This record gives sequence, C-alpha cells and structure tokens, in this order.
Amino acid sequence: MRLPSAFTVAVLAFGLAGCGSESAPEAVPETAASVADPGPEARDQLAGLAALALDRRYAALYTFDVGDGSPRDVVASVADDGTWRVDIPLGALGGTAGVTVIKVATGVYQCGLTTPTQPVSPTCVRVAERGDKVPRRYDPKVQRLFRQWLTVFTDRKAPLAVSAVRPLAGAQGSCYAVDSVSAALDPPVDVGIYCYSADGLLTAARVEYGVLKLVRQVAGPPTLQLPGPEVAGQPMGMSSPPPVVQPSVLAPS
Repeated sequence: MRLPSAFTVAVLAFGLAGCGSESAPEAVPETAASVADPGPEARDQLAGLAALALDRRYAALYTFDVGDGSPRDVVASVADDGTWRVDIPLGALGGTAGVTVIKVATGVYQCGLTTPTQPVSPTCVRVAERGDKVPRRYDPKVQRLFRQWLTVFTDRKAPLAVSAVRPLAGAQGSCYAVDSVSAALDPPVDVGIYCYSADGLLTAARVEYGVLKLVRQVAGPPTLQLPGPEVAGQPMGMSSPPPVVQPSVLAPS
C-alpha cells in the first residue's frame, strides 16, 4: 500500500486532477528503442538533458519500488528560486519512518515526514551546507537522483561511461545506462539507468536501491520552506533503531 504524505496530497490537489499538457506521459514499450553503442554521442546527449534538468522547475509524483512489494509515493519539487524538496515515505530508520530532504538558502535539512499512517509534527535538522552532500549515515539516497548527479552528468571530465539503452517500461523520453570508469571505491554517481523527457524532466531511474517512475507532474512553486521548525540534535539514521528493552519484572518472593 502506498503511503502519501501531506505534501503529496497538496501536489495532487494543486494540479494533478487536471494538468492539461502536463498530464501523465504515455508509456513507452520497453522494446521500442534499440540499444546504442557507448560513445561520445550518448554522453553528449545525457549532458544536454542534465543541463536542461538543472533549470527545470516542477512538482512531481513518482512511484518508488525497492522490491519489498510495497511501492511508495515519492514527491519531488524544485521551486522557481532553486530551493528543492524530496519526500520519501519509509525512507529512514530501516524503513520505519518517513523523511524529507530539503535544500533552502541556509543549507540542506532532514525533516520528519508525516503520512496518514505515521502522523508526526515535523522538525528539521541541518545535515549539510549549501552544495554539500548529505552524510552517508543520514542519506536516504533517493533525493540524489533529482539534483546531485546532474552536475556530474554535465561534467565532461567525470569518469563515466554512458550508453543509450531501451526505455524502462513505462518511461517517457530517452534512457541512458551510466557506469563508472573510476577505480575509486566511491563511484561519482549511483550506477544505473536514467531516463529524461526532451525538456529535462527525470521520468524514470533504476539504481541498486530501487526503481523510480514518474506518475504526474505540474509546475513548480515559487519557493519551498522547511516543513517544520529547525531544531538541534541528531538527524534520523538509515539503520533500524535498536529494540526497546523492557525492564524485567521480578515476582515477589
């Protein structure tokens, strides 16, 4: 069962009921395109689409399937002023808590995410300065697909191998397999398949930690703000929290 967040509901109410030309893309059969050889042409095509994506402003609803039989709804939004936000249900504490990753003028924050089955009062903790990466122990990863890798895709010196491939089932636009040619243990991007529409919207991605597919998108908002107050303290980790140990009750002698 998918778990919509309050932000998901707002996006749906705002424009998904009648978006005109921004309605859901037609499914592209997986066999509709042939596989191209890797080479400079595919690399240039991906770089061009990533450059368009950097300037794209939108609010979009995606499904994200991690292979557990319960795909979840992910909402990504990029505002006119460059602030951005990604809502990831079940994205923290070993899949037991929802999480929002949002970038505003003061930095990148991790916030709690409220859903109908997990109502919370969101608070936010700053996890990175503007332009910095979210530390791995607090990183739900999904937000990286929307913003972080775009500058790598546009960098012609980045150690990447890019090939045009058949579109993922249901994906719109052009798809590219991206691999690393670096010997470093930490690859420059999440290796996988990335699909973009002709105007630079991410329509699908398949990476090691799941498959993302576009459902619908509308125009982005003017700006985005933290969904709750900033607080001091530790952000949520990605691992499951330790079990609560109940104190033993000794029977009176």
